[in-house]
Amino acid sequence: MFHKEGLKIILTSTLLLLVALFTIDKFIEINWLRISISLLFVIFYILILQFFRNPKRVTVINDHQIISPVDGKVVVIEEVLETEFFKDKRIQVSIFMSPLNVHVTRYPTSGNIIFSKYHPGKYLVAWHPKASTENERTTVVVKNKIFGDILYRQIAGAVAKRIVNYAKVDTNAIQGSDAGFIKFGSRVDIFLPLNAKINVTLNETVKGGEQIIASI
Repeated sequence: MFHKEGLKIILTSTLLLLVALFTIDKFIEINWLRISISLLFVIFYILILQFFRNPKRVTVINDHQIISPVDGKVVVIEEVLETEFFKDKRIQVSIFMSPLNVHVTRYPTSGNIIFSKYHPGKYLVAWHPKASTENERTTVVVKNKIFGDILYRQIAGAVAKRIVNYAKVDTNAIQGSDAGFIKFGSRVDIFLPLNAKINVTLNETVKGGEQIIASI
């Protein structure tokens, strides 16, 4: 299954692949060269398909737990001052996505969406400390009846230059459901209350939509 954000790109890539293979077969007579170039086009096409994959995830909805919104590696777990919405200290958990990860963003918790804002910005590498406040990003806050307000932030990186955010204020978020997409690698930050119990460790690989990253 592929994510809807990739359907146009996949269709275009399929047509280009067919044209490329036909052209290579027609105009390149050297057998090893024809095969090599064809393989390069096929590999590139497979990479596009795997990037936009949208595997089914089974989310056990639980207001006492926060699940990972994306696939990737935990690169930050620290107490920080969140300055955009809370303006107080929170526990920040950041998950970095490589181009090989699934790039679907899923709601980490259920509740009412009370804040959703897009910020234009720079394209620093996603693991840069200033990426959370200076890169292109979206900030979403979901009010959960157990955790209170949970903020997550989609952040563009040096390659990822398009963030898709489906969260709209005054609508309900359902834990594990599709919240957006980040194209070509980036990261997501989650800001949790100080009394949250963190269930992941630095450099741990997490699975979006299923893995519990915090509980209360």
